[in-house]
Amino acid sequence: MPMIPFPDKLNLAQTPTPLQLLSRLSAAVGKRIWVKRDDMTGCAISGNKVRKLEFVLAQALAEGADTLITCGGLQSNHCRATAIIGAQLGLKVHLILRGEPPQTLDGNLLLDSLCGAEISCYPLAEYRQLPALFAHWADYYRRQGRTPFPIPTGASDGIGAWGYINAATELAAQLKSEAIVPDAIVCASGSGGTQAGLTLGCKLNELAIPVVGFAVCDDAAYFHHKVREDMRDWQRRYQLPLDVESLSLHVNDRYIGPGYAKATPEVFATIRRLAALEGLLLDPVYSGKAFHGMLREIAQGQFQDARELVFIHTGGLFGLFAQRDELGLPLPSIG
Repeated sequence: MPMIPFPDKLNLAQTPTPLQLLSRLSAAVGKRIWVKRDDMTGCAISGNKVRKLEFVLAQALAEGADTLITCGGLQSNHCRATAIIGAQLGLKVHLILRGEPPQTLDGNLLLDSLCGAEISCYPLAEYRQLPALFAHWADYYRRQGRTPFPIPTGASDGIGAWGYINAATELAAQLKSEAIVPDAIVCASGSGGTQAGLTLGCKLNELAIPVVGFAVCDDAAYFHHKVREDMRDWQRRYQLPLDVESLSLHVNDRYIGPGYAKATPEVFATIRRLAALEGLLLDPVYSGKAFHGMLREIAQGQFQDARELVFIHTGGLFGLFAQRDELGLPLPSIG
């Protein structure tokens, strides 16, 4: 790998995460499917968000922050990870969440509350004024004599991109060790930062492998813009000699379904299939949609010439509990 200076980071994630071959699924689809198990970056802080937060929170501490303000949906994995890590570091956490307050606490939202995060819920019309909401709460905490640090959705910006530059470096070593040459690296794209970091990391590690992001919310045009902007932000902040404009972006937006955090019955069927076949737990917001999309593309011949694919499992298990009824699982019987 070319020598590039990494910024300071906190050691929060359990890494390296395993690279696992799904042997039974591979036999069924006729291609070797590997999974980079970033759902195993930890227990309560599992998933891709912690990799980004290692760098983002190092910057926050360097700036003397004592209060973290961030945002997301009611079942945001990123907000859950921020709430837990904030408690571990002794930092106050304020979450700006999109949606009406629920009647009960469940999934990620339960853990947010359990870890003492301050939670403000806003209906979509108000949440669309997100910059104003960040400014309001930052000013509120400054008036209390605190030092707030804003973290964007999913910790996806030029700082957070280092999380998956680092992950790509880790993956490159695993691919070399196993003599694997995948035809594509597949991930879910929700806030764009994971795909941005992987794209940068593959280039820096001289991996000529396309990173295919399966959109879970907005369309391909949005993600081409957002991922490119995160890479530009990274380049501007750190002034590294890499032409980010020359990097190819690959986005598939055919499996978004009804919208963000809304999965089709076919996605839930894929979740059930992978759990029973491989013991691999996917979520309906990110990993389940992307994995389902990858399998559908394989079935339709879009990866016709591919022999091996690597799927980045970005976690999300806690969000599955909040949608348990959609799984259609039978209740156990007596005897």
